[in-house]
Amino acid sequence: MTHSRSRISKAVIPAAGLGTRFLPATKATPKEMLPVVDKPAIQYVVEEAVAAGLSDVLMVTGRNKRPLEDHFDRNYELEEALTRKGDASRLARVRESSDLATMHYVRQGDPRGLGHAVLCAEPHVSDQPFAVLLGDDLIDPRDPLLARMIEVQERHGGSVVALMKVDPEQIHLYGSAAILPTDEGDVVRVTDLVEKPEASQAPSAYAIIGRYVLDPSVFEVLKKTQPGRGGEIQLTDALRELAQQEALGGPVHGVVFTGRRYDTGDRGDYLRAIVRLACERDDLGPDFRTWLRSYVMEEMQE
Repeated sequence: MTHSRSRISKAVIPAAGLGTRFLPATKATPKEMLPVVDKPAIQYVVEEAVAAGLSDVLMVTGRNKRPLEDHFDRNYELEEALTRKGDASRLARVRESSDLATMHYVRQGDPRGLGHAVLCAEPHVSDQPFAVLLGDDLIDPRDPLLARMIEVQERHGGSVVALMKVDPEQIHLYGSAAILPTDEGDVVRVTDLVEKPEASQAPSAYAIIGRYVLDPSVFEVLKKTQPGRGGEIQLTDALRELAQQEALGGPVHGVVFTGRRYDTGDRGDYLRAIVRLACERDDLGPDFRTWLRSYVMEEMQE
């Protein structure tokens, strides 16, 4: 099979999860709409895709996800109210999300795992390589991971996954990759992948984090992939097939990421992400850091 080398322009963002770890907040509000400081988490992800040159975004949604579509649409009543008040600053921020990218939506229907969500994107993506961004992982814009992954894919073809070294005791929370070095320090060749292994069975401490650049050959593999861990169609299992049978769709490479990543899928990490990002804001940081230092000192004295 000829490796696809077309310029990547499409991003797929699976957003059909129920967000049960954040109940009751997510009973009526999609977890992707939970605010990180003053923007919903999903907006950071779309902004990352756009910054990497991906202006066409497909969101794979499910029931009760209408607020996602509303957020990236125009709100004429709100815009008119802000215009009448002469509030140009807030007006610009409201319009920002609707002007970011060309947004498309498809419903996953039966939630059968990440691999199935990616498969739902086939009619939109067609035969072009594309990126997949998971909404629980926020990558700091100062660390352009996705742009680097796209560069690697365009040079080598095939698919590219993002890898991050984690504590071996945490590897059971991720997909784990067996890797071989290349002549580029941050790029490795992936030879095997295992979804959420026990530490003793993990091929390495390199975990797959929520960024992928995929060759369209992954669709045919996903159609034949049987439900795996958790009874779901796992994207990791399809990528393992591609890594072990290069003729199906090119090699699988990994970009080893050592930058700033915020996990908003875990309640504790979600709170830490808010604190970190608020501290770094020019408008909020100075006062917030002063209060935070005072609060920590008071806690230490008790």
